[in-house]
Amino acid sequence: MVTGIFGLLFMVLVGIVGLLIFVFWIWMLIDAIQNKGLTDGEKIGWVLAIVFLHIIGALLYFFIGHPKWSAPLRV
Repeated sequence: MVTGIFGLLFMVLVGIVGLLIFVFWIWMLIDAIQNKGLTDGEKIGWVLAIVFLHIIGALLYFFIGHPKWSAPLRV
Protein backbone atom coordinates (compact mmCIF):
# COMPACT_ATOMS: atom_id res chain seq x y z
CA MET A 1 0.00 0.00 0.00
CA VAL A 2 1.26 3.44 -0.91
CA THR A 3 1.46 5.82 2.02
CA GLY A 4 2.65 9.32 2.67
CA ILE A 5 2.63 12.10 0.11
CA PHE A 6 2.50 9.70 -2.86
CA GLY A 7 -0.58 8.00 -1.45
CA LEU A 8 -2.27 11.34 -0.95
CA LEU A 9 -1.41 12.50 -4.47
CA PHE A 10 -2.66 9.21 -5.89
CA MET A 11 -5.95 9.54 -4.02
CA VAL A 12 -6.39 13.12 -5.24
CA LEU A 13 -5.64 12.07 -8.82
CA VAL A 14 -8.11 9.18 -8.65
CA GLY A 15 -10.72 11.54 -7.18
CA ILE A 16 -10.24 14.08 -9.98
CA VAL A 17 -10.43 11.41 -12.68
CA GLY A 18 -13.56 9.97 -11.06
CA LEU A 19 -15.18 13.40 -10.93
CA LEU A 20 -14.36 14.04 -14.60
CA ILE A 21 -15.86 10.68 -15.58
CA PHE A 22 -19.01 11.47 -13.57
CA VAL A 23 -19.33 14.92 -15.21
CA PHE A 24 -18.90 13.35 -18.67
CA TRP A 25 -21.55 10.74 -17.84
CA ILE A 26 -24.05 13.40 -16.71
CA TRP A 27 -23.24 15.54 -19.78
CA MET A 28 -23.97 12.62 -22.15
CA LEU A 29 -27.16 11.73 -20.27
CA ILE A 30 -28.49 15.29 -20.53
CA ASP A 31 -27.41 15.53 -24.17
CA ALA A 32 -29.22 12.28 -25.03
CA ILE A 33 -32.40 13.57 -23.39
CA GLN A 34 -32.27 16.94 -25.19
CA ASN A 35 -31.03 15.70 -28.59
CA LYS A 36 -33.57 16.93 -31.15
CA GLY A 37 -31.99 14.79 -33.88
CA LEU A 38 -33.19 11.56 -32.26
CA THR A 39 -36.65 10.04 -32.31
CA ASP A 40 -38.37 9.38 -28.99
CA GLY A 41 -37.54 5.67 -29.22
CA GLU A 42 -33.88 6.40 -29.92
CA LYS A 43 -33.75 8.80 -26.98
CA ILE A 44 -35.18 6.16 -24.65
CA GLY A 45 -32.72 3.58 -25.97
CA TRP A 46 -29.71 5.85 -25.52
CA VAL A 47 -30.80 7.00 -22.06
CA LEU A 48 -31.23 3.39 -20.96
CA ALA A 49 -27.85 2.46 -22.45
CA ILE A 50 -26.14 5.35 -20.66
CA VAL A 51 -27.87 4.62 -17.35
CA PHE A 52 -27.24 0.86 -17.34
CA LEU A 53 -23.83 0.73 -19.05
CA HIS A 54 -22.48 3.78 -17.22
CA ILE A 55 -19.25 5.08 -18.78
CA ILE A 56 -19.31 2.54 -21.62
CA GLY A 57 -22.82 3.68 -22.56
CA ALA A 58 -21.76 7.32 -22.37
CA LEU A 59 -18.75 6.65 -24.60
CA LEU A 60 -20.90 4.73 -27.09
CA TYR A 61 -23.37 7.61 -27.22
CA PHE A 62 -20.56 10.16 -27.63
CA PHE A 63 -19.03 8.32 -30.60
CA ILE A 64 -22.19 6.85 -32.22
CA GLY A 65 -25.36 8.67 -31.13
CA HIS A 66 -24.06 12.16 -30.40
CA PRO A 67 -24.72 14.54 -33.33
CA LYS A 68 -21.65 15.45 -35.29
CA TRP A 69 -20.55 19.06 -35.47
CA SER A 70 -22.40 20.83 -38.25
CA ALA A 71 -20.63 21.87 -41.41
CA PRO A 72 -19.83 25.56 -41.82
CA LEU A 73 -22.49 27.68 -43.45
CA ARG A 74 -22.12 28.32 -47.14
CA VAL A 75 -22.78 31.76 -48.54
